[in-house]
Amino acid sequence: MTLIWMILILGIIVFVHEFGHFIFAKKAGIYVYEFSLGMGPRLFKFNRKNDETEYSIRLFPIGGYVQMAGEEIEEDKNIPEEKRMQSKSWIQRFMTIIAGIMFNFILAIVVFFIIGLVNGASQNKPYINLVEDSINSDLVNVGDRIIAVNGKKIIFTDVFVLDVQLNSGKPLNLTVSSDGVKRDVVLNPIQVEKDGKVSYKYGIGLGDEVKTGVLPALKYAFVKFVSLMVQMFLVVVNLFTGKLGLSSMSGPVGIFNVVGESAQAGFINLVYLVGFISLNVGFMNLLPIPALDGGRILFLIIEKIKGSKVDVKVENTIHTIGFVLLMILMLVITFNDIIKLF
Repeated sequence: MTLIWMILILGIIVFVHEFGHFIFAKKAGIYVYEFSLGMGPRLFKFNRKNDETEYSIRLFPIGGYVQMAGEEIEEDKNIPEEKRMQSKSWIQRFMTIIAGIMFNFILAIVVFFIIGLVNGASQNKPYINLVEDSINSDLVNVGDRIIAVNGKKIIFTDVFVLDVQLNSGKPLNLTVSSDGVKRDVVLNPIQVEKDGKVSYKYGIGLGDEVKTGVLPALKYAFVKFVSLMVQMFLVVVNLFTGKLGLSSMSGPVGIFNVVGESAQAGFINLVYLVGFISLNVGFMNLLPIPALDGGRILFLIIEKIKGSKVDVKVENTIHTIGFVLLMILMLVITFNDIIKLF
């Protein structure tokens, strides 16, 4: 069942992403060879009447693509020039490329809105709702609002959780507020060992006010979206600065484990996972990395600045190199995921 849930979740996210590209490509009049869900060997395909596009499902449910005329090659003599991507206006090409990211973000917001309706809408503000006896219990109280950690202002619970992970095992310098009165406290961790794994705890738990209704759910959806975007940006920054290692990233194997754990916790957790992964996919594709949508958007921005198109052969070469490097990175991440299992 975990494998089935994983295929369904990734299938929905990939379909939404590629559908965004597909819709805007068709709207711009770009010839689309193939709309594919999955990678690798083709399982089956079909064509619609009066539609040049071939629709296919491939073996490995780890991605997908929309193959458009003029996207990868300098000249496609089999397709009229006016139907090639490179012949379209700058804004048409820009919208076609960024549409996948936009659709992933929209899916994430819709999912978070549903979560807010079903579970209630938390305000995403870090309040202390649990203080364990003997562990910093003389420093903080239930109801305290955490407003800063290590001198950095905290707005969202998601960002606070990331800060705790980054500083695991180190004292936490918190600024908390109670009834409008601020005070600074230092929480010292204690080491906990379970099943041979060492972790640290600070003796506090987080809670938040939960509201019900359509408007609170809508607010929750956008606040959750922004807080996770900030969290992901901070993760990328910390990866580049070395505060986080590649072991903190997950590939297909890691996602499989998360799906299994979410399924055990309940169906609503699987729904949340759809939004969370969709947001991740959109965010990663927004980064200016060759072979990803963000890399192609970067070349469009360069084109706009210099006033002429970037040489197609040069751009495609850079994207090819980027793709190879991404595959190597994926292999390393997958290897780390497998190591974590033992």
